[in-house]
Amino acid sequence: MSNRAFNFCAGPAALPEAVLQRAQAELLDWHGKGLSIMEMSHRSDDYVAVAEKAEQDLRDLLSIPSNYKVLFLQGGASQQFAEIPLNLLPENGTADYIETGIWSKKAIDEARRYGNVNIAASAKPLDYLDIPAQSEWSLTPGAAYVHYASNETIGGLEFDWIPQTDAPLVVDMSSDILSRPCDVSKFGMIYAGAQKNIGPSGLVVVIIREDLLGRARASCPTMLNYKVAADNGSMYNTPATYSWYLSGLVFEWLKEQGGVAAMEQRNRAKKDRLYSFIDASAFYSNPIKPSARSWMNVPFRLADERLDKAFLAGADARGLLNLKGHRSVGGMRASIYNALGQDAIEALVSYMAEFEKENG
Repeated sequence: MSNRAFNFCAGPAALPEAVLQRAQAELLDWHGKGLSIMEMSHRSDDYVAVAEKAEQDLRDLLSIPSNYKVLFLQGGASQQFAEIPLNLLPENGTADYIETGIWSKKAIDEARRYGNVNIAASAKPLDYLDIPAQSEWSLTPGAAYVHYASNETIGGLEFDWIPQTDAPLVVDMSSDILSRPCDVSKFGMIYAGAQKNIGPSGLVVVIIREDLLGRARASCPTMLNYKVAADNGSMYNTPATYSWYLSGLVFEWLKEQGGVAAMEQRNRAKKDRLYSFIDASAFYSNPIKPSARSWMNVPFRLADERLDKAFLAGADARGLLNLKGHRSVGGMRASIYNALGQDAIEALVSYMAEFEKENG
C-alpha cells in the first residue's frame, strides 16, 4: 500500500503513481543504456524515438488530424500569451478574446502589447459565475483569431461547449486537456501547460493547424516562431527532455486506462460526487452555475471563513493536501485532475462531512 497523500494542488499537480514508479525505476539506467534519460542527447536515436512515441500517443488519445502539428515547447502556457499574437496577429489586425477569469485576462493583457484586442465577451457582468452565451458575443469580422480559456483554473469556470467561429479558434486548455474527448478539428490551435493533466512543469504542448504556420511577424523571435519549432521537430534548441519523457509516460498510462473516453467517465463521477455533496450542505457552497462548473477545479467556501485555517490544518493532518484556494479568491479549491482517483474524492468528502458535523 502506498503512503502517498492525496494531492489536490492546481499545478504542479498530482502525477499517476504508476508513472512515478516507472520513472523511478528507469532513473539511473534507462532501458539498460547505463545512463539516465536526463543525461541523454536529445538528438540520439533513443531519445528521438521516445519523443516520437509521446507525440503519436497524444495524437491517438485526442484523435489529432494529420494536418495538425504537435509541438512540445518550453515556457509554459503563459509564454503562449505573447507567442500567439506574435505568430497569428498581423500588426494591423484584430484578435477577439473571451474574458472569463484570471487566465484569460492575463492572455488579453499580454496580447495588447502586440496589437488590437477586442474583448468580444466577458463573464464580469455575470460575476464570473457563468459564461456568456455566444449569441451575446461581439465578434470582429475578419478577426485574426478568437481566443478563450476552456477552463479557468482559479475561478472554476469551464466551457461545456465549443464556440462556433469563422476565425481560427485558439484555446488555452491547460487544465482540462485529456480530461474528456474533444474534437480537435474545430480548433485552429490548442495549447496546454503540462503541469496539470499532462506531466511536470517546464513544458507546454501546442497543437496547431498547419495552415496557421508561417504567419509570424518579422519581429517574432526565432525561438517563439511556431514554424521554426515545427520544422525542427520541437528541437530547434535543447528541449525539456525529462518533462517530455514523463509526459510520454502519462500518455501511455492514459491509454492503459482506456483513453480519454474512460477518463471522461471517471472525471464525471468524481466531480458529480463532490459538487453533489457541496450542494446538499448548508456549510459549504459553490455559487457557479452548474452548466459552467469546472470538472477539474472545484472551488468552495465554508459558511464561516474564520474556520478556514482549522479546515486546512485538519485536511493536511489527514493527507488531503493543497486545498487552499488561490490567493486572489480565497476559500478552498480541490483540483481533481486525471491522476486523482475516486478514492481521493471519497476521502475529501468524508473529511468535509466530519468537519461540518464538528463545526456546523
